[in-house]
Amino acid sequence: MRVTELRTIHPATTALLIMDVEPSIVAQLPDADAFIGGLLRAREAARTAGLTVGYVRVALTADDVATVPASNLTFHAAAVTGRLLDGPDTEVDPRIAPGDDEIVVRKSRVGAFSTTDLGEQLAGRGVDTLVLCGIATSGVVLSTVRDAADHDFSIIVLEDGCFDRDPEVHRVLTEKVFPRQGEVVSIDDFIASLA
Repeated sequence: MRVTELRTIHPATTALLIMDVEPSIVAQLPDADAFIGGLLRAREAARTAGLTVGYVRVALTADDVATVPASNLTFHAAAVTGRLLDGPDTEVDPRIAPGDDEIVVRKSRVGAFSTTDLGEQLAGRGVDTLVLCGIATSGVVLSTVRDAADHDFSIIVLEDGCFDRDPEVHRVLTEKVFPRQGEVVSIDDFIASLA
């Protein structure tokens, strides 16, 4: 069940996190320009309102590749094929490039927290509320929702700011799973709540 009226957002303690929006992943979207256009609208509203903006990208260094065990099916496959090697295809998509003062972290697993200092950076800025978007709904978004809830963040998920190759999985997560741990709203509702 999607929330239509978002609670009050306090800009000084809220961060918009744009996750795994990088060329190698964005290439999977049927309409990447429209998807990124929605994220740009959300980011502009967040910047204007004074929210912290952060970016999470997934990329494996040579050291990461050497230490991914075969038991980690997703990342072992990426290590073997070189699909997520750190480089231009794993940087934040240039259409939504970060500003100089914005958070950027590189992760080597699915969730945004386990292999990064994101938690410390957010704590250093006094952030207690996260607005999440990215690719994929069943990957980074799901893992980060769960982990953020365990770290006691308030959570808002931008339903149309997330994408999954399986529309039914996206629907179940945004309508049935995520609302148990946070609010699920549209980009338009998020922008309206900041006005």
